[in-house]
Amino acid sequence: MTYEVLLAEDAREYVRALDEKSQRIVTDNLGKLADDPHPRPGSGTGDKERVRVQGEDLCRLHIGRTHTAFYVIVDSEAEVRVVDVTTIDDAHDRYGV
Repeated sequence: MTYEVLLAEDAREYVRALDEKSQRIVTDNLGKLADDPHPRPGSGTGDKERVRVQGEDLCRLHIGRTHTAFYVIVDSEAEVRVVDVTTIDDAHDRYGV
C-alpha cells in the first residue's frame, strides 16, 4: 500500500525556512514514508520509532543528524500525517532522550 504524505502547516513552514539542500534532504526522506511509514525496529528500514510526545503517541523519523519529523499513520485513509518537523535536539527534549 502506498500512503499519501501530508504536512501540517508548522511542518511546511519549518521545511520552507531551510536552505535549498536541507529542504531537498528533508523532502526526500519524508517522501520515503509513502512506501513504508511503519517503524520496524531492527529491520534496517531507517530510523523510525514510536514515541510518546507530550502525552501523544507519535512516530518519529530522524533525518540525517539534524532534523526529526513527528508523524501519525492513518492506515484506514492510507495517510501519513506529518505533524511537526524540528531540529533533532528539540525533538530529543520533547520525548526525553
